[in-house]
Formats: sequence, C-alpha cells, structure tokens
Amino acid sequence: MQANSLSGRHALVTGAARGIGAEIARTLAAEGAVLTLLGRDREALQRVADALPAAASHRVV
Repeated sequence: MQANSLSGRHALVTGAARGIGAEIARTLAAEGAVLTLLGRDREALQRVADALPAAASHRVV
C-alpha cells in the first residue's frame, strides 16, 4: 500500500484488543484510516489504542 492510502476512510476493527485484530488496527492506522476499535477487554483495547501512531484518529468502544 502507498503511504496514507486510506486517508479519509473509516474502519471498524473487531477483536482489536489482541492478535490479528490488533495488527490490523496498527496497519490501518499507519495507512491513515480513522478507526473504531471493538473488543471484549477494554483495558487491552486501550493499550492497543495508546500504541497507535500519534496522528491516528481512533475511538475505543
């Protein structure tokens, strides 16, 4: 993918607290997508969100 190729797009990532979902969230954030992160463990979701690039726009649900 090209840098920021998803700028202006929104992605809903389920299972974002760990594993594949967390890696998808990191990849989408790096590409410029706005994220909504969903999962069962709010603390783990917040850790993933805190580790996203500073410019990443996201919401933990």
